[in-house]
Amino acid sequence: MPDTLATAAPANESPAPFVPPYRVTSPVLPPNPEFTVSVRPFTLATALAVVAALSLTACGGSSDAAESATCPGGKVRFGVEPFEDPAKLTPAAEVLADALSESLDCEVELTITEDYSAEVLAMENGKLDLAMFGPLGYVFASGRAKAEAVASFGDGTGKVSSYTAGIWVPKDSAVTSVADLKGHSLALASVGSTSGDALPRQAMLDAGLKKDDVKVNYAGGHPEALLALAKGTVDAAEINTQQLASATAAGTFDPAGFRKVWSSDPIPNDPITVRGDLDAAFKKAVTDALLKLPPDKVGEIGALLDVDPPAPLVAVDKSTYQPLFDLAATLNLTEKDV
Repeated sequence: MPDTLATAAPANESPAPFVPPYRVTSPVLPPNPEFTVSVRPFTLATALAVVAALSLTACGGSSDAAESATCPGGKVRFGVEPFEDPAKLTPAAEVLADALSESLDCEVELTITEDYSAEVLAMENGKLDLAMFGPLGYVFASGRAKAEAVASFGDGTGKVSSYTAGIWVPKDSAVTSVADLKGHSLALASVGSTSGDALPRQAMLDAGLKKDDVKVNYAGGHPEALLALAKGTVDAAEINTQQLASATAAGTFDPAGFRKVWSSDPIPNDPITVRGDLDAAFKKAVTDALLKLPPDKVGEIGALLDVDPPAPLVAVDKSTYQPLFDLAATLNLTEKDV
């Protein structure tokens, strides 16, 4: 759909509300991401900036320096990991992308990646400027793509929100502990997931289980792991508190028919990161824009992370996720594990 310019409202009328147009663009991530959407605002401020730029050009000046701080290359490429059903995640992520686009006065190209490894690879290859990673995905992106954590989802008190990993079994199962999983099947989410892979694996090691003691099935995501348990195709499954809340609210999972036999310590929620080799002025502009977004602009995607009530994003850095760096070292995880 071609971009169009709206005419200015008459002096006695209020300007039309900001409604950014969308257009589908070619995917930029290997392998085939679910979708890529561009959010390109054209506001009165943009129109005035264009006029100013033309004036400067006519006088021999340039607006390149002013534009580069918030819109290098004409757009910001933002990736989000596939932690939820795309039908729920896509519109929620678009609300955040819209708000960021308007704040930066720059097109935001939003991509929901196919898996965790695709997102890390995309940032490593310079295909993403910003990315929302799972905590463990950020550990690998920090090393491979120099990703810098700048913001995460607040809990309403100004602190970063958290969630927990869990292992669930049917209510009438003989399994009452992680050690009891020996000889049983367990659905995990995806390789490289924090709560859906690394932490349950650590729990099994801590319980003295060996690699072949439990039949591990990677279901392809958190919703799929929960569904495998609900359908009875596995004996146990990882279900984190985020997926539990989402599935319970949607009516696709009834906790009364199941039991939790293990829970992790709190995990700091997903960070939004910026690629480390980008200009310092751009990184500051993006960070400031993210931290100033109102709760309703981050609340929809925050709700999928079990953040309730909606709250502004809060500042984070590498130290916030140090326990995940320690976990990766303990499990001897490398980039091959993503």
